[in-house]
Amino acid sequence: MDVTQFKKITDYEWEIQKENDMNVPGKIYASQYLVEAMGDKVKEQVSNVAALPGIVNASMAMPDAHWGYGFPIGGVGAFDPEDNGIICMGGVGFDISCGVRTLRTDLTRETIQPYLENLADELFKTVPAGLGSTGKIRLTQETLDEVLKGGAIWAVEQGYGIKEDLEYTEEFGKIEGADPSKVSQTAKKRQYKQVGTLGSGNHYLEVQYVEEVYNEKIAKIYGLEKDKILISIHCGSRALGHQIGTDYLKTLGQAAIKYNIPIKDRELACAPINSQEGQDYFAAMACGINTALANRQTIGHLTREAFHKIIPESKIKMLYDISHNTCKIEEHKVNGEKRKLYVHRKGATRAFGPGRKELPKEYMNAGQPVLIGGSMGTCSFVLAGTEHGTEQAFGSACHGAGRRMSRKQAYKQWNGEKIIQDLKEKGIIVKAHSHSGIAEEAPGAYKDVIEVVNSVHKAGLAEKIVKVKPIINIKG
Repeated sequence: MDVTQFKKITDYEWEIQKENDMNVPGKIYASQYLVEAMGDKVKEQVSNVAALPGIVNASMAMPDAHWGYGFPIGGVGAFDPEDNGIICMGGVGFDISCGVRTLRTDLTRETIQPYLENLADELFKTVPAGLGSTGKIRLTQETLDEVLKGGAIWAVEQGYGIKEDLEYTEEFGKIEGADPSKVSQTAKKRQYKQVGTLGSGNHYLEVQYVEEVYNEKIAKIYGLEKDKILISIHCGSRALGHQIGTDYLKTLGQAAIKYNIPIKDRELACAPINSQEGQDYFAAMACGINTALANRQTIGHLTREAFHKIIPESKIKMLYDISHNTCKIEEHKVNGEKRKLYVHRKGATRAFGPGRKELPKEYMNAGQPVLIGGSMGTCSFVLAGTEHGTEQAFGSACHGAGRRMSRKQAYKQWNGEKIIQDLKEKGIIVKAHSHSGIAEEAPGAYKDVIEVVNSVHKAGLAEKIVKVKPIINIKG
């Protein structure tokens, strides 16, 4: 995109000025280089979202933004139910509550070295992954409904993890408002065997080490230090979440016509928040969020089991679990007044600053851990949410590096087997169920995560705490 079409606020904040039927301006938080690389479709989608009823302050895009379904991926929009605000399936996406769970260990890069090959094999064997993958957990209609309502709390009650895990999980393990009766039988049938599975695409389980510490004080609060081993799990609600999106795309499309909502793109199918259709979608989407939380909780438990089998004395505790495809009811200040808003984050991560009641007690003065995954063979980051970011962007940040080319393009350009070999030579063990999937997720298919994270940091949305590098990567 040509940056001259935007109003430059700072080197990392650009405004799409309000025009035509936009209700609010657009905001892009990124370096000039990243803005120029985004493409005009991002501007169009940010502007379309800005024209939706009840949107508050601005329609926003994070530095990893690229073209998406309705909202750009990396898009954020908050809507006021008291001002005819809407809820939009395109503002959440199909992979409901896809997110990252990061575990910290007492192991170091040096002490884990003798176990790497065996550990990689055990993780690959223990954690089901791949397209259509199924796990050992078999659910009935009744027990599945318990998952949809109970989230990670259900998983802990079944013995998958410990109660302490919930303190460090978004929503403390489950979101309220989930109603399984609002989820179709088709969606439920697709989930009976998928709790505790990674899936495919960009989902992964990665063993990492802390390469660099930027903020010693907050790193200490998070229990992080140089060379310490972390484990990150990236996945979501699997087939159930996708089916909920598919089902409600039709429902909300009809609602937009029924309530005469002026949408610029059919992919922005939406309904008034306070309508029956809007509340039904929220209740179903909340079931998707709880499913994802249960899924990552269960995978975390399986990961602990694999580690303890290979390194019995290892200690593994939660750092945090946070989603990046959600719509949440949150309290934010608007013109100095606290209001309850429906905050959509599509490919964007919640990043609350210090003092929010949603945070664990230990992190109250530090801000929320913000978990940003890179691509295979590059690096990932742990950041901390800031007060500035909470005020300016409803406590939101990027969710990863962001794709720079489609999976189809990547598949044509790279060879999965060669990528695995190249990464092995760099000291990274990759275990995958599909070589074509590896090609689609090649590091070169993604933007530079360092440039993306530096933009978030310099825009003040979140502060860099540590950078981590991969040593084992398990893929579908």
